[in-house]
Amino acid sequence: MAQWLSSYLGELGYVEGRNLVVVARFAEEQADRLPGLAHELAQQKPDVIVAIGTSAIQAGKVATTTVPIVFLNNGDPVALGLVASLARPGGNVTGILIAPGGTLAGKKLELLREMVPRATRIALLTPDDPGAGLKMQVQEVRKSAAVLGVELSVVEVRGGDYAKAFAAIGATRSTALFVGAHSRFLRDRNKIIELAASHRLPAIYEWPQQVKDGGLMSYGASDTETYRRVAVYVDRIFKGAAPGELPIEQPSKLLLVINLKTAKALGMTIPPSLLLRADEVIQ
Repeated sequence: MAQWLSSYLGELGYVEGRNLVVVARFAEEQADRLPGLAHELAQQKPDVIVAIGTSAIQAGKVATTTVPIVFLNNGDPVALGLVASLARPGGNVTGILIAPGGTLAGKKLELLREMVPRATRIALLTPDDPGAGLKMQVQEVRKSAAVLGVELSVVEVRGGDYAKAFAAIGATRSTALFVGAHSRFLRDRNKIIELAASHRLPAIYEWPQQVKDGGLMSYGASDTETYRRVAVYVDRIFKGAAPGELPIEQPSKLLLVINLKTAKALGMTIPPSLLLRADEVIQ
């Protein structure tokens, strides 16, 4: 996280060691470490804390009510109890949503089914994150699967063991894969893309970068623009804006991205209806 944040803050005139200091702490996929890490950061009295994911935001809110917190998250922040409202968050928390109104899970499952009409068994890949935001996403996928008549298998990646998770997916006899929206899966995208290819699983992702690197399709906001907006909010707080008065920002455009090379490798023909609606087609 520190690298991309420094990079986008650099576009706004901040240079580490001159007018910017970034102190990063990582839970290393151990959610129970987050409260201690958040407390440690809050004790340093930084100008702002950037939190990625519901569990990290909740830990930050417990650790401090005064240090501004800018988040990047998937899930309705009002329903999750993170802010009072989208327009006026109140308190010390504001941030950027990955998806408008919370999660795009239902729509993504519909798109995956349109891409693979024969898929009656679909696996949902999730990380071992107990956060409420992920639970909300899983609930939405389950609801959409019931409507579409899809048998859904939820497979959790434990301890970063992707090979074991994909072996479990194989045991479910799923014929398509829904990759959950989570920062870990963006970070580990190459592992996931390679395993999906080796298991010949058509998969839908959240971020365009996952498709540019070889995934089949994605539906969601621009990853680069979303991260850039986090930096903009940090900059506004540096310049005196009150986080509780900065509206929660939602993506203005959602992108459907399709990789034709990956489809060809899977022996698939992309439905014309999807190609016509695609915002970007990677040859």
